Amino acid sequence: MSLSPDLLLHGYSIGIFPMAENRDDPDLFWVDPKFRGVFPLDGFHISRTLARRIRRGGYTITIDRDFLGVVDGCADRSETWINDELRRLYKTLHQRGDAHSLEVWEGEELVGGVYGVVLGAAFFGESMFSRRADASKIALAYLVDRLQQTGFRLFDTQFLTAHLASMGAIEIPRERYQAQLAEAIAQGADFAASLSQTPQGVIQRITQTS
Repeated sequence: MSLSPDLLLHGYSIGIFPMAENRDDPDLFWVDPKFRGVFPLDGFHISRTLARRIRRGGYTITIDRDFLGVVDGCADRSETWINDELRRLYKTLHQRGDAHSLEVWEGEELVGGVYGVVLGAAFFGESMFSRRADASKIALAYLVDRLQQTGFRLFDTQFLTAHLASMGAIEIPRERYQAQLAEAIAQGADFAASLSQTPQGVIQRITQTS
């Protein structure tokens, strides 16, 4: 199946998303889970260990500085659903302002990050990666804080994993997801808005809303 960027966005708007069987398979297929993973934006769980790690610093957070680096970091594993066609599509969506990344750096080294697609006030989290302990958790904390501050209403994680559940993600039925999706994409949000995200500020805001 060959997709255009517009068709890809249409799929997201009706609650489906594409995957490949593996990085070497050129074909894509649509996925429409019966139960959907979502992150309630007021329910992110920041553990004491993660809070200490965030406060300790030693990293830099950026937005859209290295989108393809994040995509490639997410695909850099023994098995991945991100093939060349999806990489091309995400690159195009990013160039159009419809996909974004959040990066975690140690010096000039990209050590973690997360990326996703945006429609209205819905953020569709595609994947994340970590090359240092807790780097993906740090990325998620900063991402949730950014989504809260910039007007987002839905953070879709597609599937629920034990890793995401430990930080507050939940699973909801398809019908409930569809209702939340319709409400979110009818509203506006600005992922790339200029924000002050200090470590202490991120922790305080997440703790207050969770």
